Parts: sequence; C-alpha cells; structure tokens
Amino acid sequence: MSERASERRGRSGAGPRVVVVGAGIVGCSLADELTARGWTDVTVLEQGPLPAPGGSTSHAPGLVFRTSPSRTLTAFARYTVEKLTSLRVDGVSCFDPVGGLELATTPERLAELHRRAGYAASWGVRGEVVDAARCKELWPLIDESVVLGGFHTPDDGLARAVLAARGQRERAESRGARFLDRHTVTGIEKEDGHRGGGQAAGVTAVVTDRGVFPADHVVSAAGFWGPVIGRMAGVDVPLQPLAHQYARTKPLPCLSGATAEASRPILRFQDRDLYFREHTDRLGIGSYAHKPLPVDPFTLLGHGEARANGLEMPSSLPFTEEDWAPSWDDCRRLLPALRDSEIEEGFNGVFSFTPDGMPVLGESRAVRGFWLAEAVWVTHSAGVAKAVAEWMVEGRPGLDVHECDLTRFEDAQRSPAYIRDRGSQQFVEVYDVLHPLQPMERPRPLRVSPFHARQQELGAHFLEGGGWERPHWYEANAPLAAAADVPPRDAWSARYWSPVAAAEARATRERVALYDMTPLRRLEVTGRGALDFLHGMTTNNLRKKPGAVTYTLLLDGTGGIRSDLTVARLGPDRFQVGANSPADLDWLTRHAPDGVHVRDITSGTCCVGVWGPLARDLVQPLTGDDFSHEGFGYFRARETYLGHVPVTAMRLSYVGELGWELYTTADLGLRLWDTLWEAGRPYGVIAAGRSAFNSLRLEKGYRAWGVDMTDEHDPYEAGVGFAVRLDKGDFLGKEALRLRGEPRRRLTPLLLDDPASVVLGKEPVYVDGVAAGYVTSAAYGYTLGRCVAYAWLPVLPVGTGVSVEYFGEKVGATIADEPLFDPEMSRIRC
Repeated sequence: MSERASERRGRSGAGPRVVVVGAGIVGCSLADELTARGWTDVTVLEQGPLPAPGGSTSHAPGLVFRTSPSRTLTAFARYTVEKLTSLRVDGVSCFDPVGGLELATTPERLAELHRRAGYAASWGVRGEVVDAARCKELWPLIDESVVLGGFHTPDDGLARAVLAARGQRERAESRGARFLDRHTVTGIEKEDGHRGGGQAAGVTAVVTDRGVFPADHVVSAAGFWGPVIGRMAGVDVPLQPLAHQYARTKPLPCLSGATAEASRPILRFQDRDLYFREHTDRLGIGSYAHKPLPVDPFTLLGHGEARANGLEMPSSLPFTEEDWAPSWDDCRRLLPALRDSEIEEGFNGVFSFTPDGMPVLGESRAVRGFWLAEAVWVTHSAGVAKAVAEWMVEGRPGLDVHECDLTRFEDAQRSPAYIRDRGSQQFVEVYDVLHPLQPMERPRPLRVSPFHARQQELGAHFLEGGGWERPHWYEANAPLAAAADVPPRDAWSARYWSPVAAAEARATRERVALYDMTPLRRLEVTGRGALDFLHGMTTNNLRKKPGAVTYTLLLDGTGGIRSDLTVARLGPDRFQVGANSPADLDWLTRHAPDGVHVRDITSGTCCVGVWGPLARDLVQPLTGDDFSHEGFGYFRARETYLGHVPVTAMRLSYVGELGWELYTTADLGLRLWDTLWEAGRPYGVIAAGRSAFNSLRLEKGYRAWGVDMTDEHDPYEAGVGFAVRLDKGDFLGKEALRLRGEPRRRLTPLLLDDPASVVLGKEPVYVDGVAAGYVTSAAYGYTLGRCVAYAWLPVLPVGTGVSVEYFGEKVGATIADEPLFDPEMSRIRC
C-alpha cells in the first residue's frame, strides 16, 4: 500500500522528492537520468500496467530519424540513439541500427532531400542523397521507376520502445527509484504561494486513487494525458492529441524466411505521407495522409475501461477503413509486392502535437516545482529526459532548448481553439515540404498592431510570428523596385520574398522609412530596488542617470547567453526593457526580489522605428524638444510628444541608420503612424518590412538571439563581449565568464563570392572540404551587393575561403571583417 504524505520523507543524500507522472518511455528515461545524477528519491506513478501501460509508447512503431531542421531535436534524437544502442535487456539491444531511407518521387521532394542532407551535415549526422538505383538496392521491394532518389542515413533505425522503457526503469530501480503501476492520479496538491518577488505556489504532493505521495517536484510525462494532469495543477499544457493510422500486412511471400525483426532501412514515402518498417515477414505502415482526427484527452478511457470496451489499450482506437483506402492504393503503387496482399490488422494510435510541433518542457511559472516533459516522441525521448534532468538537478539543460520551453507560447496562443487548430495543422504538415518562412494559414489574423489598416492599404505582404501579423514588404513600393538592380533568385529563396525588399532597404539607406516594431517584447520593471536587481542580473553597467539606454545581456550560471536586452532607465525606479521571448519575463519574474515588479506591456503599447538619414528632418518639426545629436544623443531615451501623441522616444537603430524607436499606447498608435506618415511625405517616406530590416541588420552585424546566439554560447565567441563589464561588480554568470578560456569558435560573418548566390540559414559550412559549422542568419545585403551569412565556425582569419552547401551545391564564401557596413558608425551617430 502507498504511504501517506505524513509518512514519507526524502532519504538522506537522495535529493529532493520527485514524483513523475507517466511510465512511458519519457517517464522511464527521466527516472534513469535523475537517479544517475544522484536524485534517487524518485517515484513514477502509472495508471496502466507495466511494462506496457497503454500510452503512446506501448504502440509506437519506433522509427528514429534524427535529421530535423531543428538542431535541438536532432541533438535529442542523436542522444536517444546513443543511449538505446548501449542499453540491452535480456541480451537484446534496445536499438536496431537498420538505417533510414527517405524517398523522392517528385523534383520538389528531391530538392528537399538535398536540403535535409544539408541539415544532417550541419548537425553532425551521417547521410547522403542517393540515386534511384541505390534506393532499389536498399529496398528491393520498391518500384524503381517511380523513384527519383533518396536520402540514406545509415545510423538511424528502430527503437524497441517498450523494451527501452523497461531497461531504463530497471536501472532506475537499482538506484532507488520506485515505479507504481495501476495508480491513477486524481489531484496535485499545492502550498499557498508567496506572490511577492515572483514566487508562485509550489507543489507538495500528488494524489492518486491509492494514496498521496509527497513531492518537492512533480513532472508530467503523461503524454497525451498531459492536459489532464496539467489542469489538476492549474497549468495549461498546450498539446492536442490526434489519432494516426498504423496497419500491418499479412505475411508477404517476398519476406518469408526472415528471422530478424527488420533488416532493411526504415522507409519514408513522404510524397504520400507514408512510412514503412518490417515486422519480420510483414510490413508495418503508418499514414499521415488522412484528415486530422483530434482526440479529447479528458474523454479518453483509462486502461481498464479501454479493455472493457474492447480496445487493446487507451492509445489504440479502432481502425477507420475509410481513411485508409487512399493510402493503401499509394502503398501498392510504390511496393508492387503489396498488390496481392491485404491488411491483417490496424489501429488509430493516439499521440501528441503542439501548435509548433515541438515538445513542451520546463518548470511552470504558475506552480513552482511542477515540470512538463510533454509532446515527446520516442525519437527524442532519451535526449529530452537528459535535458530535463540536467535542468532540474543542475539548473539548466546542457544544450539550448528555447524552441521547447513551455513559456514560448503567448497567452493568445494558449486558447483551446488555437491549440486544436494549430496542432491539427501540424499533423497535416508533418511530411510536407515547408519553407522556413512559411506561416500557418489559420487562425489569422490573430494579433495585429494599431497600424494594420494602414499597412493593408499599402499592400503589405504579411507573414506571422508569435501570433503577430508582420509586414515583410509593401506592394506600394513596387514602382521603386524597378530601379533596384537585384539578381534573380532560385525558386526556393524567392518564396516569401520580393525584389521590393531591395527598394525598401535602399530607401532606408537614402531617405527615411517607417518600420512596425510592435511585436518586439517590452517589459516594465518598477519598484525600489529595480536598479540593483537589473544591474545584478545583466552584464553591462546600468547605473546611469534616467534617460540612458543600455544594451546588455542576460546570462545563466555557466555564462551562456539567455537573452540580450535593451534597458531604458525612464525614472529612478522605472525601466523599460526590450526583451526577446516570454522566457525573459519568466526568468526575471523568478529572480525578482520583493518590491520589484516585472510586467509585460507589449500588448498595450506599440512601436514605430523611424530610420534613415532624413529621420531627424521628419521627427524634429513634430516636437518642441531638441532632437539634434547634441540634444538627443545615441542610446538615450526621452518621454515627449510628437504632435498630439505622447511617446517614449529611444535613439536606437537596428538597421544602421539615424533614427528612433517611438513607443506609445495602443489606442494612440494609429494617430502616431498617421502623424509620422504625413510629416514624412516631403522626404519621400515609405513603409518598410521585415525582409528589408533583416538585410540591413545583417549588414551591420546585429545579432538575433535564438538564431545567432543562445545559452550554448558565451558573449565573447558570439561577438557581443562589448556588452560585458567584468569590473562593475557581481552579476549572474560573471564567475563562469572569468573561468572561460579563449574562444575556439566564433560567430563569423561571411560574404558569398557570387553576387547572384543566396542562402537562407542552417546550411553547412565547409572548411578545407570538411563540414566545420553552420549558417545561422542569412540575407542578401543590398547595399553590399552580396549575400551576408553569419555562421558558427572555428576561429579563422579574415579572408579565409570557405564554402556553403546549398541544395547539394557548394557556394564559395569568404570570411569578412565586421561590421560590413559603416564601421565608423558615422551614419548612426550623426
């Protein structure tokens, strides 16, 4: 019988009390990783029977393809392969390295496979694009005539998910963890939180139908039941369970005599949303081709109820034949051996999708000690568990996980309708060829700036990020594009791009342009002690008089860059902080002392960037304040009026030109835009979009956190060491920076040699013929007449020749000195 809360205490030296909800492969992996790090007071609760409790792990086909556009997901998958390869249970390996083969039957897919091969080279995965004949050698059952080529990854393969969960469970048990099956969680107990200083209520126990389990940490690894467990704790879990069809054929004569479970690579036929794996003398086939089949996690049956209703397990719903029929025709066209076969059995298996297709990891801001390890597939299971265990025990994961951080979703992205719509669309697009700039089509528009109506009138082409509609260029500027000498682009890089961007960049350099900067996150930090708090949290000197603006960094304890901030001191105890993501709000709130208040003011405010050599001519007549260089210096802030509109003006520039960021409240935003637009007419003002903005910022070498640098990088190797003042007193991460040696890698600017060449980001960079790094940001520099790319590379001298692989072709590039444009900063400081 389970112990009551009053009877259970953490054992000496065993670490805090941890309760993990869910004994699928994620929960078992996490228990293994935690106990390996000395936290052995771990209890894993499972509602179903072990070793196959009936969640997604129990029916998972076990495919592990490591290559992903996400470097983080690839790292998770790579660790999963390494760990499961070394794990044996009853003499059987938990991973079968049969390899992977992705097929192309269209030219578009073949091009995509070359791009995937580039990802593999960037992230250190062995793989190559092969011709149709080689595909036939690897998979003799395919009809070679319909195949154009394939991407072969020889080290991918099949995870034996249930066996791997068992092996890790037994290892965790040997270190002191315990696993209790047939325990249904019915509640999460919490203490009353001390709300001051950013402290939230903390977990105290997990309640089940068989007892109460005290806890200092609770981890929801409940898979598609995650929203159910989250609700018990008062935490939204943004995932949507969906059903996915999986079927097995009858025995195939061509596979008769097979003794191994699988001998051929796992096969993807993504042009028809299908995958295949061997089950000795049968084939297993999975399909994403059917319509989304969302499942309500609150109505899913428990294991006992499922069996009583004729289901093998809760995650295996009845097979819907009508959804399968088109896929079966596609299977037979690719694999002629199936034309005389039939499906022997099938089911609709339930698993989890998030609005952006990434896992949901981390500790809740609302409930201290409540952690999520959700929306994790077998492919990434061990890697996720390692990261979460490091996070819990050591305070941070060993790799950048900002793409998976549960705080990444805005409030507007957490509605049940949004999660359902976006999660379902992720299912539809799981095998689609997606452009890196391609936005989802709905629900849109969701978040719009006060200038949206004017932008529509100007023919704005909107993309989307964080729920915000973001103009990338304006058709009103198309007549200006005729004068821009822009090289033609290949079809891929021309998607979600227009030569109008070149005209907008040129107009910014030559005249003046308005940029909608409203989506930039703004935090307000107030209260006695606000200065001391921010000064101790960041790297630069903030002890300046009101009116000062400072570029600074948030570091973690290892000296990694959590974020970069622009901090404006608007009063003795009032600061406006330009931040990057909801994680910054979370980080500052967690660390804020009593009396210091951190508030996100983004939605209630708006911002226009007025930039260009004529920016002062536009703005000065609208105000009685002195906007000259002497009266309003660079990196200064002032609260003033422009016409009838109260604004907070900051003299900053992300595009390398004279200008200001102008902030006001959302209700006055449209009036601000109209005031600036009318005042700018004599100077040829235009509205400019994000495409031009990105080009201009890269010409100046301005970094984008989350793309160019993350917490895996320190300030010196990322090229932002100028924002660090080691002599200013103590700050978070300072001691770690002191102990770091000379950088062995750098964020390096490249100029492509051919003026007509363009890359987009994440491409591998080769030095002396060997993949040595990868591109972060890239954009055509219209002022320079070359594509600019930043890349993480070993430290190399300026002038070194390298090559960037773009769709299988090597493009020459040269390491450049930075900043590439206006190194004297004369255009900004005028």
